[in-house]
Amino acid sequence: MDMAVEAGVIKQHLIDPEICIRCNTCEATCPVNAITHDDNNYVVRADICNGCMACISPCPTGSIDNWRTMPLVRAYSIEEQFTWESLPAELSTEELEAAGVSAEAAGDAAAAVPAQTQAQAQAAVESVEPVFNSAQYGATVPPWSAAHAYTNLFAPKAPTTATVVGNFNCTEAGFDSETHHIVLDFGVVPFPVLEGQSIGIIAPGVDAIGKRHHARQYSVASPRNGERPGYNNVSLTVKRVTEDHQGDPVRGVCSNYVCDLKVGDTVQVVGPFGTSFLMPNHPRSHIVMICTGTGSAPMRAMTEWRRRLRKSGKFEGGKLMLFFGARTQQELPYFGPLQSLPKDFIDINLAFSRTPGQPKRYVQDLMRERAADLAALLKDGASHFYVCGLKSMEEGVVLALRDVATEAGLDWDTVGAALKREGRLHLETY
Repeated sequence: MDMAVEAGVIKQHLIDPEICIRCNTCEATCPVNAITHDDNNYVVRADICNGCMACISPCPTGSIDNWRTMPLVRAYSIEEQFTWESLPAELSTEELEAAGVSAEAAGDAAAAVPAQTQAQAQAAVESVEPVFNSAQYGATVPPWSAAHAYTNLFAPKAPTTATVVGNFNCTEAGFDSETHHIVLDFGVVPFPVLEGQSIGIIAPGVDAIGKRHHARQYSVASPRNGERPGYNNVSLTVKRVTEDHQGDPVRGVCSNYVCDLKVGDTVQVVGPFGTSFLMPNHPRSHIVMICTGTGSAPMRAMTEWRRRLRKSGKFEGGKLMLFFGARTQQELPYFGPLQSLPKDFIDINLAFSRTPGQPKRYVQDLMRERAADLAALLKDGASHFYVCGLKSMEEGVVLALRDVATEAGLDWDTVGAALKREGRLHLETY
């Protein structure tokens, strides 16, 4: 293995394959591209990881936070990690000593290695052309007024069971890209969730090589008191996957399983997940929601919770602004219900990129059109921004925010840093 460090022992960063739900958060977050994946596992390159810990907090399961003291020459390669079903045990003192690692050296590894590799990583960063890194502005902390989130109540090894109590197509019928609204009831099993959290569903059966399917992650689309208030249930927004990113036919295992569920069926659920993509609770907070497709799920949850608060008289007028993109109106989930929301409650902006006879419009195009309103919100410390949807939208959205800020005379470096530090800009893309 081509190791970049010189020490004889390292504290190697590893991902627990038994807990990881393959959500890609770690790979998207890692600033030095040390994390990669194949069809089986997410893994960390020991020769690139600098121990910066940027990936630790965004991981919804905690599977990312695993470390092993290893002799340098025996560090686990990514090829080995791709084959793992579980993490290897920590080497014993005797095994380390047999490899020439003293107990004192092993104890010093955790502190020594990051210091060495950080310098090398910095040198690597400085050697390449600077590029706009939208992910660096994403917050890893929740808003100060967010409610406490419970996480990992049910792990992949010990999932709980939920019953399907609702399943309907929430896009216009007759189109291939159908998206379903699924309601799951947990009965008396405790499963508290907040707006912005997600859960995992395990499809039954095994994959092509005989392994049990991994859990697939879905954002919760219902508010904290359930799809139906007073009941222990949650809703999801799930698109039926029938083609891959290249447009080739493919059948998504879990998405098709979930979309085909019938009322009364039971499913295996893990989670909940997520501690930072949470909505603010102070009543004068403003929420700007930017999404595409099923990225609308957490936005629906936040909007519905605000709608219920307003109906009960417990809300004091923070603004709701939505930028929602889809290829066509027919593919937009919840298009009908969106039209029935009061104009003085939510400011809705819809972008369609494949409407026949119309120019392509994306959410960032609408954001630039609404620059004056967004600039006012960027100047307000009570404003919170949420981005959820396809990874390809992330950079365009953050660049639009940067340009809006700059044209309004704001220093983006200052504004962007404050949004991140104060948990006011959240990016959840896939």
